Amino acid sequence: MEVLIFMLIGIILGLKWFPTKYKKWNERIQVMSISILIFLMGVTLGSRPSFLKDIAQLGLKSLLLAIIPIIFSVLFVYFITKHFFK
Repeated sequence: MEVLIFMLIGIILGLKWFPTKYKKWNERIQVMSISILIFLMGVTLGSRPSFLKDIAQLGLKSLLLAIIPIIFSVLFVYFITKHFFK
């Protein structure tokens, strides 16, 4: 719920008060922030002593439950962007 509140605040600020001349800097900050977040998630997972053992126990079903939605999400976004952003 907190994430949605912060996102809504960001949308309102972006629509009303954020100058377009800072768009490039905003994009750079977003990419850096997401990169740092993904890196820290990797560090957190990698620091668990039983991480590799836990991954091995998940099995093929869990792998498919992760990969299939990822594939369909990528395909969906690809076709939507190709259709709407010509």
